Amino acid sequence: MIEITLDGESLTFEQVIAVAYGKPGEPRVVLSDTAKSNVNRCAAAVQTLLDRGDIAYGITTGFGAFKDKIISREEVETLQRNVVLSHAVGVGKPFDIHTVRAIMLIRANTLARGFSGIRFETLELILAFLNRGIHPVIPEKGSLGASGDLAPLAHFACVLIGEGEAEYRGETLRGAKALEQAGLAPTTLAAKEGIALTNGTTVMTAVGLLETSRSIRLALLADVSGCLSLEALHGTVSAFDERIHALRPHPRQIECARNLREILAESEFVRDFDPVNVQDAYTLRCMPQVHGACRDAVAYAEWLIKLELNSVTDNPLIFLSEPPATVGGSDTVIEVISGGNFHGEPLALAFDYLTIALSELGNIAERRIMRLTDEASNAHILPPFLTEHGGLNSGFMIVQYTAAALCTENKILSHPASVDTIPSSANVEDHVSMGATAALKLRQVAENLETILALELFCGAQAIDFRKKALGADKKLGNGTREIYNQIREVVPFIERDEYLKDHIESVRAIVAIYQC
Repeated sequence: MIEITLDGESLTFEQVIAVAYGKPGEPRVVLSDTAKSNVNRCAAAVQTLLDRGDIAYGITTGFGAFKDKIISREEVETLQRNVVLSHAVGVGKPFDIHTVRAIMLIRANTLARGFSGIRFETLELILAFLNRGIHPVIPEKGSLGASGDLAPLAHFACVLIGEGEAEYRGETLRGAKALEQAGLAPTTLAAKEGIALTNGTTVMTAVGLLETSRSIRLALLADVSGCLSLEALHGTVSAFDERIHALRPHPRQIECARNLREILAESEFVRDFDPVNVQDAYTLRCMPQVHGACRDAVAYAEWLIKLELNSVTDNPLIFLSEPPATVGGSDTVIEVISGGNFHGEPLALAFDYLTIALSELGNIAERRIMRLTDEASNAHILPPFLTEHGGLNSGFMIVQYTAAALCTENKILSHPASVDTIPSSANVEDHVSMGATAALKLRQVAENLETILALELFCGAQAIDFRKKALGADKKLGNGTREIYNQIREVVPFIERDEYLKDHIESVRAIVAIYQC
């Protein structure tokens, strides 16, 4: 992608990923002519409201519990500056640069729709941040998810006015200094702009999108790691027969079964029909049912985020009469309508659902690790704890412990954030979504799952080498497991005796982090 054009209506999942992980200006982000026209028209409408002396929430009134406090025309710019400064109270470690870039892009796209009252020059400054690599320091914690992500978005908006902090070319600077070094000047916020910048679901959407993207990959990788374990355990592919899954036509269960068959195609490590061993344990046999159900949660989150990317989520919203005549005449109909599009409930529920699904992918993978390392569970196909010299050597015993610890952490983090609410703003904002909390929990569970799958692959590769000793080194793995096994063996050797394992685990985790299924 050389250039991405924002119009508020057509931003894609893939474009956000490209900007989040791309270099500043690669791809370059610009505003469409239509968006520029709509933005200018709405900003002119705000000015018309001021000229008329109309009372409008967030423009000539205070915010939240101060909604009934009337602000004079002379103080509207101070009002917008104050809302940004007073709301910048986030805490915790800052978001990584990838997330900050996703936040800025999604926020710019929302504002580009032309219902928020922001000026074109302010929106252009946001795009300059993306294209020149100014990344506001945004603390992770402080959002209740309604009225959107107020505290973290305020930290982003602070840099636009020369306050706060930003990363620029590897250095963390005061906002004004970062702007100066990038050849930019801070803006003075006009009426409506402060609340337009800080109100909405942008932060939770950005985090959720990046983690949903990772989840798509991890859900597919779980099939690969599960198949490598199945081969190591001399499992059968019979449970993946398409006729079985056609009788329970859940689409992603069917897709998963098909994927498992393709991954295991041509494998010489799987078991043919054996009348004394006709079926495997659930962790192998039920992969289509479990992995497929988890993919349902991934698909739902992806569908929802694609809607949210091109939604207008701040408040209030400004609606003008059609056709788009010159704004400012006495007959221009301008409606400022307060609503609740900032409420993150749809996202919170989706992220909680996805968190639970990823936790389940970790649970079933950890149970497969147990079967690989427990001689009794694998019917003595493999030596205890995947070492030939047990007793003197502990082998892979504690690898399973680590996977179990991460699974337990995931179970705790899977308690849904969306079922909680704490009233705020003197009970005016009396039900909140906790959507940002749900997104942050999702991120931690995804990171843990990435490690659990790396641990399963680490164990699986060791187990396959034992199987090769028994069956012959020329035996072929399946079409979908052969490549990742070879990648692992390029960086991690067969472990003959106890040694420092952490570096090996990190090497496999690095493969997992970039592996394309």
